[in-house]
Order: sequence, then C-alpha cells, then structure tokens
Amino acid sequence: MSKQVIVVRRDVLAEERADAAAERARLAGRGTLAVNLLSSPGAGKTSLLEATAQYFQSRRTMAVLVGDLETDRDAQRLARYVPTVQLTTGGACHLELPLVKRGLVQLGDPQVDFLFIENVGNLVCPASHDLAEHLRVVLLSTTEGDDKPGKYPKMFRTSQAMVITKLDLLPHVPFSSESAVQDAQRIQPNLDVFNVCALDGRGIEEWCQYLEQQRDAMLQKRDQHP
Repeated sequence: MSKQVIVVRRDVLAEERADAAAERARLAGRGTLAVNLLSSPGAGKTSLLEATAQYFQSRRTMAVLVGDLETDRDAQRLARYVPTVQLTTGGACHLELPLVKRGLVQLGDPQVDFLFIENVGNLVCPASHDLAEHLRVVLLSTTEGDDKPGKYPKMFRTSQAMVITKLDLLPHVPFSSESAVQDAQRIQPNLDVFNVCALDGRGIEEWCQYLEQQRDAMLQKRDQHP
C-alpha cells in the first residue's frame, strides 16, 4: 500500500482557540468567572464543589457542568445546592467546548458569578482542551501520591492553581505536601496552592476567597478593556 503525506500549513487548532476566546469574553461580559476543575478520578472535585456551594450560599451565585463518561451521580449530588447539568461523554476521556456550550444552553445560560466545569477525571487529555475557562485548577489528593506533578507536567504547567485535597487522610498516607508543591512549582512557578478538606471545611474559606479575588480581577480587566 502506498503512503501519501499531506502537509497542512496552518494551525489546525486556531479555530478552536478563537471559539474559546470568544466564549470566554462573552462570559466575562456577563460577570461570570468560568473555572475548569481537573484531576485524576476520585481526587475530590465533587466534594470540593459541594463545600464551595455551601460556603457561597446566599452570598454568590454559581452553576456547575459535570463531565463524566457515564452516569449522572455527581450531578445528582450537586443539584441539591446549585443548578447543575451532567455532560456525559459516552466514553471520551475529556470535555470539549461544543459539549460545554450545549450544557450551558441546557442550564438556561444563567448569569451567575461562577460557572464551574468539573472535567472528566483524567490527568492527560483534558490538559489539551480550552473550555473557555478563565481559571484552570488542578486537584491533587493526598491518597494518590505526591509525585504526580512530575509525571503529568502539562496538566500542572497549564493550570493557575493547585488544590491539595483530603487533608484528613494525610496522617495515614505517605504523602508530602512540601514535595508535591515543590514538584508542581518547578513546572509552573506561578502556581497558587491551597490545602483543603471538604469534609471538615479546612481551607474552604481561603479557596473561596481566592475565587472571589480572581473574579474581581477578571471584572477589573474587562472594565479596563471593554
């Protein structure tokens, strides 16, 4: 069988990036900070969002798009607190912007302070897809080991913040927060770091105040460059 090489002299992802930039600007114009949460499966994204929703109750408005391969179990948990839509990928290991935009339509395109996108649990593929977020946050749980930043550098290099979760289990597992932070900040020196336990509330106030600061910065930037 003969082989033919086709040279494409253009950036094939340019259209995708332009679409994401336009959606990001639209959300900023409405005052909505979009936050993309990424992690390996079971790192505590849904628990963090439950704690965040309870902290912001009667103080801030938020909505959630939940990505999973199958089932709506996480969406059922979060729907008790905030408007939530489940995005089921049917086997795909990450979310892409067209599915996120369809989810926003299902949500009724609400004008909220925060739109959280709980990505599919995976430290590889989601790092390559812009979902129009203003803030990308990677979660690292104490149960999965402190060596993950070095093993999955793109995920940490493309994130603005890292949240270390499940602090309550720290005395029982071989996890060094100091080593994890050093490893992550070696890859991304400007990474903001938070330590939380969603079950007992440790670190949740600092996390939520950080989100508010990020939203204020987005609004200030929007108003300076309308």
